[in-house]
Amino acid sequence: MTSPNDSAFHPASDDGASPPPAAPVLTSLEAARIAVDALIDGGVQHVVVSPGSRSAPMAYALAEAEAAGRVDLLVRIDERSAGFTALGLALSTGSPAAVLTTSGTAVGNLMPAVMEANHAAVPLVVVSADRPQELQGTGANQTTIQLDLFGEHVRFAADVPAGSNPVRAVETALAAATGAFSDLAPGPVQLNLAFRDPLVPAPGEGLPTAAGHSRFRIGTDPLTMTLPPAPASLEERRTVVLAGHDAGPVAEAFARAHGLPLLAEPSSNARFGPNAVGPYRLLLEHFGPSAAQPIERVVMFGRPTLSRPVAALLERADVPSALYQPVPVAWYQPGRRTELPLENLADLADFAGRGPSDWLDTWLLAGAAAQHALDGVLAAEPAATGPSVGGQVWQHARGQLMLGSSNGIRDVDLAGLPAAEPAATVYANRGLAGIDGTISTATGIALGGRQDTTLLLGDVTFLHDAGGLLLGAGEPEPGLRIVVLNDAGGAIFDLLEHGAVRESGRYTDAVERLFGTPHTVDIAALAAAYGVGHCSVSTTAGLAEALAAPLKGRSIIEVRTDRIGLRALHARIKKAVAAAVGGVLAG
Repeated sequence: MTSPNDSAFHPASDDGASPPPAAPVLTSLEAARIAVDALIDGGVQHVVVSPGSRSAPMAYALAEAEAAGRVDLLVRIDERSAGFTALGLALSTGSPAAVLTTSGTAVGNLMPAVMEANHAAVPLVVVSADRPQELQGTGANQTTIQLDLFGEHVRFAADVPAGSNPVRAVETALAAATGAFSDLAPGPVQLNLAFRDPLVPAPGEGLPTAAGHSRFRIGTDPLTMTLPPAPASLEERRTVVLAGHDAGPVAEAFARAHGLPLLAEPSSNARFGPNAVGPYRLLLEHFGPSAAQPIERVVMFGRPTLSRPVAALLERADVPSALYQPVPVAWYQPGRRTELPLENLADLADFAGRGPSDWLDTWLLAGAAAQHALDGVLAAEPAATGPSVGGQVWQHARGQLMLGSSNGIRDVDLAGLPAAEPAATVYANRGLAGIDGTISTATGIALGGRQDTTLLLGDVTFLHDAGGLLLGAGEPEPGLRIVVLNDAGGAIFDLLEHGAVRESGRYTDAVERLFGTPHTVDIAALAAAYGVGHCSVSTTAGLAEALAAPLKGRSIIEVRTDRIGLRALHARIKKAVAAAVGGVLAG
């Protein structure tokens, strides 16, 4: 058996004087059926298939398995969309999900999804069909070097020659994908299966009689947990609990048990409970080294990705920080971060201590003042804005919520009021925080979780994956509400340094063209082309009404807004919050 880090799979052989008997040469359909059986036995419940000729044996074998009620198939003509759909299925089901492509450029289209799965530790199984050895290097159509195409982004890659038994390669790949090896986080793998003609079933073969089946469904309801109160023997420390992406409810439970303020990003699935502070990123400067109550320590759960104030806090040499890391993670290399990694909650408790009697109260009072000031600024705006849309979507989302990268997730992080209990399970592609495949990922999440799902994203992110709206005739349609904040371009750059460059007048036109990327796409017409319902709103009240409507199938809520005043709006919010919080802390 090869190790999971080997880049090719070769059948094991004995070292004796006489060679072992040759293994029987399998037909392409026989090898494909063995591979499908091994995938299903290893926990794969969903396979997303993109059509192609060389992958036909796998397609026929999967069709047989689906007819027998053993696996669910989805078909996508765009391999990039297929990859992200499989990623979403793996996220919402907790099981490895596979994507099947033919040879050639089809495999390369999976790279963005594989990269995201790598850094987010998602068990994505790439099954790439390949030409047999005799066609390699001959100029045959759709023939290239496919093994190791994904390099360090996969946990394991296996090259299975045509006619060979693939079962051991599949078993090793699934073990690596699901984190069965103690030194590896879960993540994507590649099975590169070569097939030789004939690629179709033999005469007389056919699909089995269709059979119904009951699929195992992982619980996808929002989770909570409770930890015992911190012992009084722990030292009092002004510690904050920072919950980044994928932190989980343990972060909320830890903050509550230790009497510490909870600063939780939306996709942490910890942004709830009595200790959660809403617009926390605007408060950090009020608890700096010169404050009356400065932050002394940070304990981190998950991966924080959203704000520069948080990054600045973690970079402070005078504030020790620790990371709760009970299992290997994929988003950083050991030794490359300054936080102290701790594997158990007892050690984390010793590091964090317990909050002084007035520490949490001070944060909650400051948070309430900041939220009130923020709400006041947003209420004075006649039209919908990014923060007001983020706040509304957070308030109304039930079931599952997917947040696109760029401004959308940051708007929720700023304006999403933490609730007493979580109302939705939150997802986001924060492995590499790209805008690729967002609609496709949300589609996979909705189909895998079998719950109504809301997706919030900007117009550029929407257009980047507009092809993800395409469902073939007869393909299952998810319950998916897509909220598109349409400000006709890339608004996030106005909130970065590029916005100041624009305002200086030195590169105004260049910034607008190169970063703003303005467009005039008719989203209503695009929705109609894909057979998706559409409505347009421009006010927060109109959005609230649209979000409250019953969901059937897929629908798009287009929120029209203007990005030109966004930088000024954020400046007004920051000023109002600073005044409100300063008054509370000075009192």
